[in-house]
Amino acid sequence: MQLFLDGSEIDKIIEYNNIGILDGITTNPSIILKSGKNVFEVIAEITKIVKGSVSVEVSATDREEMYLQGKKLSAIAENVTVKLPITWEGLAACKRLSDEGTSVNMTLCFSSSQALLAAKAKASFVSPFIGRLDDSNQDGANLISEIKKIYINYGFNTKILAASIRTINHVKECASIGADVATIPVNVFDKLIKHPLTDSGLKQFTNDWNKTGQSIL
Repeated sequence: MQLFLDGSEIDKIIEYNNIGILDGITTNPSIILKSGKNVFEVIAEITKIVKGSVSVEVSATDREEMYLQGKKLSAIAENVTVKLPITWEGLAACKRLSDEGTSVNMTLCFSSSQALLAAKAKASFVSPFIGRLDDSNQDGANLISEIKKIYINYGFNTKILAASIRTINHVKECASIGADVATIPVNVFDKLIKHPLTDSGLKQFTNDWNKTGQSIL
């Protein structure tokens, strides 16, 4: 499963990218607003750091404007993926952009029928929002399973990009089910490596090694 960072924090993007575990980035208007920066400057900077897909969302709701904005955003760099909402207008813009070779991420997916339409429109990614579904007492992980089954049944190439991830358990569920990608906010990404037994074990091993008085270097 590919791991994307959901955010625009340049220091964190550089940190994870330098380790070699970062496969891509997703952004949205809320994330860009928090950065306080110009969207084109933010995306240009990120695409120079990360080689993988960088999703950038349009602001329009009309298909023609979405298409034009998508063309403008995709011109920033070759690895830009245009994010469009799953609406009829969004699907029309998706099909047009995809046919022209532009990578598209259909976002705000909350049902398997929406995911089916995204695949038919040749989206590169579809983003089911599992956290928001859980918030409304629905099973976000189950939606991933439904989409996975549909895509396997018909050989669709659209990748399932699990979004709105709130917990480490969400990441585990997505990986177990077989989501292609999980886009993870910084506060959850930082916790993926942590476990109290790892910390206590490392402390013990370090103390024991120091007692030997030896050095590997």
